[in-house]
Amino acid sequence: MREVVLNDYEVERNKPMPSLNHALVQSRLIVALSVRYADRYNIASELSLDLFDWPSVPDVSIFPFAPLNLREDVVAVTEPPLGVVEIISPTQSLNSLVEKAGLYFAHGVRSVWLVLLPLGSVVVFSAPERHQTFEARETLVDDVLDIRLELGAVFS
Repeated sequence: MREVVLNDYEVERNKPMPSLNHALVQSRLIVALSVRYADRYNIASELSLDLFDWPSVPDVSIFPFAPLNLREDVVAVTEPPLGVVEIISPTQSLNSLVEKAGLYFAHGVRSVWLVLLPLGSVVVFSAPERHQTFEARETLVDDVLDIRLELGAVFS
C-alpha cells in the first residue's frame, strides 16, 4: 500500500490542496457574493475556525455584516459563521465533504454549500439531511440565508 504524504498546506489546514479550477471558482463565488450582499454579509476566504474545539478552514465563510476593526484581529474565529462553502478538490471524496457538512451543522452553521467542480453544480444543505442541487445554468437559492446567485458567471 502506498503511503500518502501530505504537504504543509494540507497539514496546516487539514484539507486537500486546491486546484486551478478550485481557486477560480472560489474567487468568483466570493466576488459574486460580496458585490450582491455586501450590505448584509461579510464574506471571508480561508478563515480559520475553532468551533467548540473543532478546527476547520472552509473555502468561504459567510458572516453577518460587521464593520472591520483593524486594531483588533482574530486568528481563529470561535463564533460559527451563518454559512460555509466547501469546494471539492481533485483528491477529495464527496463522502468526506458530506461528512464535513454534518459537522458544520453540529457546530452551529446554518447553511452549507458543497461545490462539485466536475459536475458544475452546487449542493445547498439547509439541514444535514435536506439539500437541493443547482446546475451551472441555474440560479442558486439559499432560503436559510436569503441568497439568490446566478451560477453562470461562477462556472464560466
